[in-house]
Amino acid sequence: MEPWKTAWQRGLVGGASSSLLSTAALVALGKREAGSAYAPTNAVSHWIYGDKATGRHGASARYTLPGYLIHHGCATFWSVIFERLCGELLDRKDPALTLGIGTASGAVACFVDYQLTPDRLKPGYENHLSRPALAVVYGAFGLGLTLGAMLCRR
Repeated sequence: MEPWKTAWQRGLVGGASSSLLSTAALVALGKREAGSAYAPTNAVSHWIYGDKATGRHGASARYTLPGYLIHHGCATFWSVIFERLCGELLDRKDPALTLGIGTASGAVACFVDYQLTPDRLKPGYENHLSRPALAVVYGAFGLGLTLGAMLCRR
């Protein structure tokens, strides 16, 4: 198990990469499935604004920015946990192992988000995306965890 200080340092990198990759997936899939590149990210701001956020489809400082910041914060949280629990197993010389652990961590995050989390704190983008699209988003998230881990170990 990695020390908390190391997990936080590496988790900031992994949080950024997983947030950016999963947001790119949200944008692309939101545009395809919901007709809006911003709707999935806006929906995350339902933590602050309630159900009104889910119906917002355009870019806005009120919904899109907080939605992204919440998403980024959650990605960083998961990345710190990933580094703390799995950091000693990760190795840039074995990218397949790191990818497997990153992908599994993305699946755990998905399970927690949709099976253990109360509705009020779920991500919200499930209101705009199909289950296969959510699998792609969480896959991109896991890939981002992997990328961040490998960048920290180069």
